[in-house]
Amino acid sequence: MFDILITNGTCYAGDARPGFLADIAIVDGKIAKIGRFEKAEAQTTINAENLSVVPGFIDTHSHSDLVALVEPAIGNKTTQGITTDIIGQDGMSLAPIKPQFINSWKKVMAGLEGNYDIEWDWQSSKEYLEKLDWQDLGPNLAYLVPYGNIRMCTVGLENRPASQNEIGFMCDLLEEGISNGAVGLSTGLIYPPCNYASEEEISEVTKVLAKYGLPFVIHQRSEADDILNSMDEVIRISKKSGCHIHFSHFKIAGKKNASLFESVMRKLDTASREISLSFDQYPYTAGSTTFSVILPPWVHFGGVEKAVIRLSDVAQREKMKKDILNGIPGWDNFIDFAGMENICVTFVKTEKNQDLVGKNMLEIGELRHKDPLDAAFDLLLEEDMSVGLVDFYGLEEHIEQILVHPLQNPCTDGILGSHPHPRVYGSFPRILGHYVRERGLLDLPSAIHKMTARPASIFKLKNRGFLKEGYCADITIFDADTVADLATYEKPKQYSAGVPYVIVGGKLAVQEGIPSNKKCGKIIRFKK
Repeated sequence: MFDILITNGTCYAGDARPGFLADIAIVDGKIAKIGRFEKAEAQTTINAENLSVVPGFIDTHSHSDLVALVEPAIGNKTTQGITTDIIGQDGMSLAPIKPQFINSWKKVMAGLEGNYDIEWDWQSSKEYLEKLDWQDLGPNLAYLVPYGNIRMCTVGLENRPASQNEIGFMCDLLEEGISNGAVGLSTGLIYPPCNYASEEEISEVTKVLAKYGLPFVIHQRSEADDILNSMDEVIRISKKSGCHIHFSHFKIAGKKNASLFESVMRKLDTASREISLSFDQYPYTAGSTTFSVILPPWVHFGGVEKAVIRLSDVAQREKMKKDILNGIPGWDNFIDFAGMENICVTFVKTEKNQDLVGKNMLEIGELRHKDPLDAAFDLLLEEDMSVGLVDFYGLEEHIEQILVHPLQNPCTDGILGSHPHPRVYGSFPRILGHYVRERGLLDLPSAIHKMTARPASIFKLKNRGFLKEGYCADITIFDADTVADLATYEKPKQYSAGVPYVIVGGKLAVQEGIPSNKKCGKIIRFKK
């Protein structure tokens, strides 16, 4: 007696080869048999005739760190066919943490991931992951050690170099995280305190990754005007440490930087012959992050509390305006590369400013009868920096060229909120429906490989990423003729179409397109 039997489906193993007709039997959370069964009994039988049966999709850039403790089904992901979320991105997560930094760090994380009433009763990555173990997870979760957290626990939130002893302690914290199951290290070099780290400091810390063959997942210092120099720094780090580089949400920010595209792609290809390299990408021309990125870097020195004090000071506000207008060398100035008309609020903390959600910076200025920058500064001040944004920065032709690159794999970079980016709900079906079926940029087996086996290999996710006997039963079943993203910028909270069944760990996480609330996923831990 099988637990689940999937019959008559067109199976894609994840290896980029064409599909084949087969049945799949699942027992005790694993793929027991792949073949054709004339007489077989199962507790649950799924007729997948005219459907594609594939390994579960792996989201290599996810911001489910907080929501997994409140809404652990994470239905916006499983309904896309995602069976594994990799959290701890951009160098910012919930652990490790020291008690003296919890209140300040809560505000940082709220600006990135939204506001959730959770008691932070952990300190180590081990304690945090064990807390997640108890949740009724829909997808599996894998964790990256966040550089910002280990630097905060060692150096604090001030902008200063780390001593050799402090670098050694950061290496120890990274080793500890890996021993607790982390699948790599992440950083976000536009976010404090990650951006206080020097190239040499990062090179020393990432030598730990090289020992285990784990990736350094990096939001580089610039994705805009200074992207070429930024990429050079990342390449040098890899050469010095020997670590694998995985660029987060690879892109060129700002239509004014379009002339750099060919040089950027040439540098990427050249680097791939010199270092171990990969990258992920979400399939949209807009991004999403914390609204506080519009502020010059110096505003953030010392943490959220000091940033709020600076926002309260008229003279310092004027300095902020001048820096935004004139720019700072090496700083990704979102207002410069996107424009105030293309930066929209996705969530706020209080009821007072709910009318600003979904509005761009110019509209916010009009609604508050103020200069747009003053209105934005007031918003950040009133919300204690807990504000999210969507920024429209890119060109569709660049999205398409990056999408088909052999080093690419998809991600969502999913940040929730009351009016989130549609990628939170639709990234993977968008690729399958729009770019594969409608645009024909990739064939279906190649797209599936990018979503499954490729990321499993990069992040050392054993026994996942393929349809193979003995492998974990993480399986997505979709209709290649109808799969589509329904989430839009106007109405982002919509589940995708054409993904009727998703199996995580041998359990149905999605049935008839509806996510279940039962425990299916688990924490995937790297084993040395």
